[in-house]
Amino acid sequence: MWNVGADMVPWIAAGAGILGTGGGGNPYYGQLHVLRLLRGGVEVRVVDADELPDDALCVSVGGMGAPTIGIEKVHRGDEPLVALRALEAHAGRKAGYLISGEIGGSNALWPLAVAAQTGLAVIDGDGMGRAFPELQQITFSIYGVRCTPAAIADVKHNVALFDNLADTVTLERYARAVTVQMGGSSGYAYPLMSGKQVKDFAVKRTITLACRVGRAVSEARRDHNDPVLAILGHTGGEVVFRGKVVDVDRRMVAGFARGRLKLDTLDPGLGASLEIDLQNEYLIARRDGEVAAVVPDLICLVDLTTGQPVTTEIVRYGLRVAVLRVPAPGLLTTPEALRTVGPAAFGYGGTEYRRGEGIYGAERLTAADGGLVASPG
Repeated sequence: MWNVGADMVPWIAAGAGILGTGGGGNPYYGQLHVLRLLRGGVEVRVVDADELPDDALCVSVGGMGAPTIGIEKVHRGDEPLVALRALEAHAGRKAGYLISGEIGGSNALWPLAVAAQTGLAVIDGDGMGRAFPELQQITFSIYGVRCTPAAIADVKHNVALFDNLADTVTLERYARAVTVQMGGSSGYAYPLMSGKQVKDFAVKRTITLACRVGRAVSEARRDHNDPVLAILGHTGGEVVFRGKVVDVDRRMVAGFARGRLKLDTLDPGLGASLEIDLQNEYLIARRDGEVAAVVPDLICLVDLTTGQPVTTEIVRYGLRVAVLRVPAPGLLTTPEALRTVGPAAFGYGGTEYRRGEGIYGAERLTAADGGLVASPG
């Protein structure tokens, strides 16, 4: 177990922004929220998933809604906490540990904030190893954890409880519709899990990974090195394009940010143009008309100069970016998972997914890496 220091929070936020494939909410807002809470003298503890008791009660907490809403609407800062308390009251049990549903963007920071508000420890892992737009695309649901009871809460502390729904697809439809009526954003608490289920189904040590990636970018900038190469060194990814954003078509549809980006090349050796489809997150990248990267692999846009993440709500004309492909966690590449998070699940039925080897695929992230975060030096 290790404590999150204030110096680590910007690293975690930057790393989560990169790993979030454009979504998960703006990481800078999450960073500010956690730093404000830490200034109150509280501790935020992070525990390795393998250390959990099998019978521990674990709950995922975070935010639901379109990333564009997240930067336009002021949060109260306790929406997931209110949802958690409502879920605990309904279940008649108190949570012992918190975990992120996705390591992407501000949703990687929300569990740290709730931990600061409750004193609970946060599990070093999440349910995606990236971000996805819909609730059923979380590994916990893919591998059979019951999705209800679940709770969401808005900025006015209105709460909606979902007690007994058939599956997570149904929960996604109902919770999304209510979230739209809540103004486009809500805090959530779901599902209730045992420590054994978390150990079996979580993508492990992703807070550690986000911290390592963010720290590598910070140190590369300090030392006047290429931050993009620093990211690749910690993720096992590759650059599929370097270019300038020349067109952004982004709109709100049924509670999601949907659209397409177009980029012109700054490196002819990697192709002349690139198009990226998005639904809260970047889903598929076509280079000169051919697929260069597709879900569940991570498509990450970072600023060419700073290495900072370029998320779907802030991408705009004129930005010069590197487009990276990071191979997906193994839990997202099984036949069972690909039915929910593969190309066909997003309407790209003619596209074949082929698993690569990266930091997740090769399973290089071990418990020893936690020490790098606990003692940043």
